[in-house]
Amino acid sequence: MAEQYIVGVAGFIACLLGLVFLYFNSLVRFRGLSKLGRPATGNCGAVGTTDIIIVGAGVAGAALAYSLGKDGRRVRVIERDFTAPDRIAGEGLMPGGYLKLIELGLKDCVDDIDARHVLGLVLYKNGKDATLSFPVEKFESHVAAKCFHNGRFVQRLREKAASVHNVSLEQGTVTSLIEENGTVTGVRYKDKSGRLLTAYAPLTVVCDGCFSNLRRSLCNPKVDIPSHFAGLVLTNCKLPNEKYGALILAEPSPILFYPISSTEIRCLVDMPSRNVPSVSDGALAHYLKSLVAPNVFPELYPAFISAIEKGNIRVMPNRVMAAAPNRIPGAFLIGDALNIRHPLTGGGMTVALSDVVLVRNLLRPLHDLSDASAVFAYLESFYTLRKPMSSTINTMANVLQVVFSAPTGPVMEDIQQACFGYLRLGGVYANGVSAIFSGLHPSPLSLAFHFFAIVLYGVGRLLLPFPSPNRLWNGAKLLWVASSILLPFLWSEGVRQMFFPLTVPAYYRTPPGNCIKIYVWLFALLLFSAYMLQDGRRVRVIEIREIVLMRSMLNEFGVIFYTRMEMMPIVGLEQGTVTSLIEENGTVKGVHYKDKTGRLPTAYAPLTIMDAAPHSTPGALLTGGDACNVWHAITRGPMPSTINTLANVLHKVFGASSDPEMENVQQALFVYLKLGGVFLHGVSAMLSGLCPRPSSLAFHFAAIAIYGVGRLQYTNLALPFVHVLLFSGCIL
Repeated sequence: MAEQYIVGVAGFIACLLGLVFLYFNSLVRFRGLSKLGRPATGNCGAVGTTDIIIVGAGVAGAALAYSLGKDGRRVRVIERDFTAPDRIAGEGLMPGGYLKLIELGLKDCVDDIDARHVLGLVLYKNGKDATLSFPVEKFESHVAAKCFHNGRFVQRLREKAASVHNVSLEQGTVTSLIEENGTVTGVRYKDKSGRLLTAYAPLTVVCDGCFSNLRRSLCNPKVDIPSHFAGLVLTNCKLPNEKYGALILAEPSPILFYPISSTEIRCLVDMPSRNVPSVSDGALAHYLKSLVAPNVFPELYPAFISAIEKGNIRVMPNRVMAAAPNRIPGAFLIGDALNIRHPLTGGGMTVALSDVVLVRNLLRPLHDLSDASAVFAYLESFYTLRKPMSSTINTMANVLQVVFSAPTGPVMEDIQQACFGYLRLGGVYANGVSAIFSGLHPSPLSLAFHFFAIVLYGVGRLLLPFPSPNRLWNGAKLLWVASSILLPFLWSEGVRQMFFPLTVPAYYRTPPGNCIKIYVWLFALLLFSAYMLQDGRRVRVIEIREIVLMRSMLNEFGVIFYTRMEMMPIVGLEQGTVTSLIEENGTVKGVHYKDKTGRLPTAYAPLTIMDAAPHSTPGALLTGGDACNVWHAITRGPMPSTINTLANVLHKVFGASSDPEMENVQQALFVYLKLGGVFLHGVSAMLSGLCPRPSSLAFHFAAIAIYGVGRLQYTNLALPFVHVLLFSGCIL
């Protein structure tokens, strides 16, 4: 009797809170809709209000318009010129960027444009080569870098955006932003007939590229031009390795080659900005023929000379600009309008598409954009959340451009040799760098680790075979110069946001309206209801491969709970594959699914529970490991991070390997555990989940590494010492 009384009281309180939530949500939506209409002002022609204005229809703008349009937003895109761009950059999409393209549903944009499938990059120096293969073994065969004509790719993105009924694309030149009381409320622009018009929206996204004319209103741009590209298109020739790009490290300029179609190869010659030959007087052609051509591959030499003689030489300044946004409600920047990195590594589109995915994900829980201050305070987290991808690729590109440029002294030559030699080691060393380079593992910590590992490798080369005073001095100079290259770029990207994002207040911003608190309460109510299913809840469970209803509860309670649900007449268990959610006015009403016979029925319910959905939506609730990560991982506590890291590290260490360094690490771990006592108990406490402490994990891993180093014999100690430390760090 007492238990029934408690259940009844709890149910009454839950219903009361639910009514309060529904009333609150309806009130917010009603107030938000009442603010959307806005009359035209001034003598300009007026354009009707939309949800979001996007300035620019390049890679970032067109992709964002498509993704927001598919989410039900009314989007207006204003682009200066809809003809296909003709550029000598933006022609390489790294594997990490291609995965973002797939995530946005735009995979087919690289189809039918003669895009090339590139698996990595080969570096050449003094007759030697170092291969950087993109680590795509765990992905499907079509995942790789894609190289193409930039104009063809952009046009396909625009076609996809235009295919969404609530996305409108208009040709015009945006002249300024409209501000009211410090908040951006729209834009002024000239259409192609020269009329001056205004467009209003609660949110304006500026992504008009590296030549943005609105950038100064929204950030503090400090643009540097360290070099220029001289671009050529070579025809009727092939690279030494057709599936790989090529970078020749030579004086006076590094030379980059990659295919852009089945018959064309792009050649980019990186020239320092302080001494760029003129195109008009033939100085550039002479420079390329006399100084650059001797370093070109023999099989490409005739096509290289032919392209120069045809006069199809194009010069492009390579801009570098760190992100320094101003906090102005109602508008923000993404893509190259926000920050630019050197194009040597081809990471620009990867960063832009990553920005698009983040913006789309952040906007999905927001059904009312009218409160500009609250929305912008929430969207400030974008500038921190984008850092792993953007800062890693930016820093990598800028540092490699400095290192791979023609050496200006013996120290720079030593750094270049150290980098080249480190990459030639292959294995975990080259794979770690290529994972960062490709955007597949955008980790600032991994970037810093590999950079200082390269420096350590370079210092070790200088000290061998015996550390004389002169060699010690040269090693100190190498460390100083290398640090002076990396640290300014890290500082410009923001050390705190890169390495300590959890200390940034904006990292924890949540959607306006206390959505997280409401959903946490609903999740608790869900578990309570699941436990009390026998009290009358009607539940329908659809078990599928991709999106699973209530499967997380089955994983939690196991077979016993599953069997118990089967015995309940009010629980329906059905096999099927959910294909999509049914949404009405931004609220999930049910699901479309395909049953095991192939029919396409629908199921409706006030609440849909999923464990594999990326965002919170009214009418739907996320549960399970992956879905709960939709908010910040810090809220999950130390248990998952400790167990995940321990499991992955043990798998890596215990996996069969022929590398002597891995054998040393495996032996060290095995003997460490054989010591028993506190050593064995500490690891087993983490493995069992009884002591899930990240600090304990880090301590034991470091202890194992030190123990392994101590076991090495004293003969030839320096190189094994470096290898074990580098290898252990790469694993962790």
